[in-house]
Amino acid sequence: MPRIAETLFALGAGLVALAPWQTGWAETFSLQKASFEAVVLTDNLDHPWGMAFLPDGRMLVSEREGRLRMVSAQGELSDPLSGLPEVFDQGQGGLLDVALHPDFAANGLVYFTYSQPDGDGARTALARGRLDGMSLRDVETIFAAGNLASGGRHFGSRIVFAPDCTIYMTAGERGDARQAQNLKTQNGTVIRLNDDGSVPPNNPFVGPTGTPPTTYTFGHRNPQGMAVHPITGEVWVHEHGPQGGDEINLLKPGANYGWPIVTFGKSYAGFPIGEGTSKPGMEPPLHHWTPSIAPSGMAFYTGDAFPAWKGNLFVGSLKFAYLARLELDGARVISEERLLEDEFGRVRDVRQGPDGLLYILTDESDGSLVRLQPTGG
Repeated sequence: MPRIAETLFALGAGLVALAPWQTGWAETFSLQKASFEAVVLTDNLDHPWGMAFLPDGRMLVSEREGRLRMVSAQGELSDPLSGLPEVFDQGQGGLLDVALHPDFAANGLVYFTYSQPDGDGARTALARGRLDGMSLRDVETIFAAGNLASGGRHFGSRIVFAPDCTIYMTAGERGDARQAQNLKTQNGTVIRLNDDGSVPPNNPFVGPTGTPPTTYTFGHRNPQGMAVHPITGEVWVHEHGPQGGDEINLLKPGANYGWPIVTFGKSYAGFPIGEGTSKPGMEPPLHHWTPSIAPSGMAFYTGDAFPAWKGNLFVGSLKFAYLARLELDGARVISEERLLEDEFGRVRDVRQGPDGLLYILTDESDGSLVRLQPTGG
């Protein structure tokens, strides 16, 4: 039996059915442009962080404490997969995002980010392994960012594959705002890699620049949402501001996104930060939220299940526990609608599934995986 077929067969064998009351509970919502059901597939996840869809419709879901689980389309939850490395499970650190290689059907490669312990501190790292039944085999850390620090703040940690199969990965500034402008570190950066962790030759800082050649952009605070535009192929990213100034940005090679020199936010003590909201040579955001919504997760909707949502951008809010639906005119946000406000908890991630439906994860100790489907779907 081929390796991938063996994997999918074994996944089915490793699933544990949930009690009936935990699976399939639904609530109907009628909003501006669509009516939908929110179906709770499971609420037995412990602070889930990221998800990725396998070819047969099952999902890999990461839990921050260090577990990677499999969830079926019906909400059956597996035991944790084996083979993952030790994680720094403190504060915002732990096992974070997860993604499949674009050629997963042939190579079985799963990529994940985590806070890698090192002495008394940790850094943001990227690893990959080959899915084999209920295990990850040949796991290797292919990149570790230079944002080593103590404490559990600001790891960033979203990953996406671009159309050219390069990986974009976010690294937070670890709570040290000044380091986001230090080009010798990778605090507060977006990193671009080949799929084996090597440096793409057309990265903006390749050569004798004194900047790590894996750095793609800098001047970020704590980016926890990233998505590839389905038409342009451009990478969009959002990041947490302090009190206000959460930003959506369009990535440009070598660009400086300003933190902490320019921001729409204020310090938690209420004082101004930096030099204002704009400065020559620093990229302005496409959109910002003030007050802060604490954004996490981001997805462009391209499916047919919700025609009125096609081309919209979806972003989770941790602070206000909702899913934001943003209508766009090119790269400009023209309207925003709040979905599921205070219904399920802090929205950590949002993804479009291969079925054209939307899925969200809630960052709670009894975290949920919720599927949004047309009414009666």
